[in-house]
Amino acid sequence: MQMTWKKGAGIAVLILLIGYFISVWWSIEPDTIKPQELRSQSNHEVVGYATTTSLILTMETLLGKSGGWLSNDVLPPSIFMDNMPAFEFGALEQARDLALIMRKEFSRSQSQSAADADLLAAHSKLNIEHTSWLVPSAEGEYKDAVKLLKVYRAKIADVNNQDAQFYARADNLNEWLKEVQKRLGSMSQRLSASVGQERLNTDLAGDSEASQSTPNLASMQIKTSWWKIDDVFYETRGATWALLNFMKAIEVDFADVLRKKNAEVSLQQIIRELEETQQAVWSPIVLNGSGFGVVANHSLVMANYISRANAAVIDLTNLLTKG
Repeated sequence: MQMTWKKGAGIAVLILLIGYFISVWWSIEPDTIKPQELRSQSNHEVVGYATTTSLILTMETLLGKSGGWLSNDVLPPSIFMDNMPAFEFGALEQARDLALIMRKEFSRSQSQSAADADLLAAHSKLNIEHTSWLVPSAEGEYKDAVKLLKVYRAKIADVNNQDAQFYARADNLNEWLKEVQKRLGSMSQRLSASVGQERLNTDLAGDSEASQSTPNLASMQIKTSWWKIDDVFYETRGATWALLNFMKAIEVDFADVLRKKNAEVSLQQIIRELEETQQAVWSPIVLNGSGFGVVANHSLVMANYISRANAAVIDLTNLLTKG
């Protein structure tokens, strides 16, 4: 009986160790897209090819990395993992934003023009709940979205097809950058709340006639739960990873616009700050020391890079707005 108990305990420990090493393997973050992967293989440069390809490759990488799509797994060891699912969700949110702007802005010449049917369907499929595992499954819908994006890419690359277009204009780019600003601002606030802070209510600042549905306190104590700090950190890692892929593509497709506005350096600064967010995390856990304490605070370090990237995005939007 004693030998049977020891044997069972040994098997349990072995299973736990195997599960742990699988979790570590599946938690390895994917590399960013290389610039040469965004170039068209045809003899002529296709406007919109890089941006569409960056969205395709970003989703394919998330679906095809070690472990595949983990957010909707219901079995061990992935059900016990939270860092990589948070990374996936952050990247997915950026992919949804870009797909929305491609459908509403990049593919339309004016407000009265019709949206591209393939982009419309792709955006719809990307909005499926990321934890859905049965009918429909998240990865199944996202794979269908990738197929639709490839159809759209083929159409804009076909010189004989005038129905599908990608318009690289300053006003279109600004619409996407506005979404990026909101995301980066939210990320920075959530990361900064890791140490807790009293935040003044500025919801109605700048407009004496502004109003809101229900009154709020003049100030609020904001602090991220200790259990959520690593989730917020890795969600931001995923978001900035995807955003870095997209910014590299924007540099290609909107090169003429950026050159005309003398804004290439501003975009390069955004890319540089986003690259800093992808540095290796050598600590086994996300540290959460106080602002000037002995122990590092990884969330505040990330928030610094996010804020700097957001400032560069604001500079870029200002340059694009000017004539």
